[in-house]
Amino acid sequence: MDQIKIGKFISDCRKKKNLTQFQLAEKLNITDRAISKWETGKGMPDSSIMLELCNELDITVNELLSGQVIKMGNYNRKAEANLLEMAKKEEIQNKKMMMYEWVIGGLSSITFLVLMFTLSFAVENTIVRIILFILAFLILIIGISFALKIETETGYYECQKCHNKYIPKYLQVYFAIHYGTTRYLKCPKCNKRSWNKKVLIK
Repeated sequence: MDQIKIGKFISDCRKKKNLTQFQLAEKLNITDRAISKWETGKGMPDSSIMLELCNELDITVNELLSGQVIKMGNYNRKAEANLLEMAKKEEIQNKKMMMYEWVIGGLSSITFLVLMFTLSFAVENTIVRIILFILAFLILIIGISFALKIETETGYYECQKCHNKYIPKYLQVYFAIHYGTTRYLKCPKCNKRSWNKKVLIK
């Protein structure tokens, strides 16, 4: 999606409706800085506000994402192209988030091992050892918990029985037996337990 083209389209549609950036922002309950950001191609409307924006500008979401008014003959083709592009962007974003999960999990694990090694071989004071021991476990638990939250909310888990893709609750993922990002979970659709693989897009 061409953000510059979409931004110009938003600006043109707003002007056709005789609205200032401030007036449009008021209707959407956002700041006029957000409108300015969209119109200059420095950002995109959030999905939660996209439909409301389209209603105010009398355009479709498909036209917004295309950055132009679409003739009925091309509508389905443009809609498919936009959906494919959005799916590709979602997959790229999810891959980035999964990389952050590995980095956070890896760093917290390495920090834990370094602190455990330090308190075992380099520190003789008992109080310092206890402090390092508590600190090591806190870093590990917080790091792993945060990494796991990223994993839970990024992409979906796919049931190997019915192939339903879903987002489980955090605690289900936290306590599930796993290897890598494949976890033994109960599918909410078929209610069967299986090794559910992490997939990045539906």
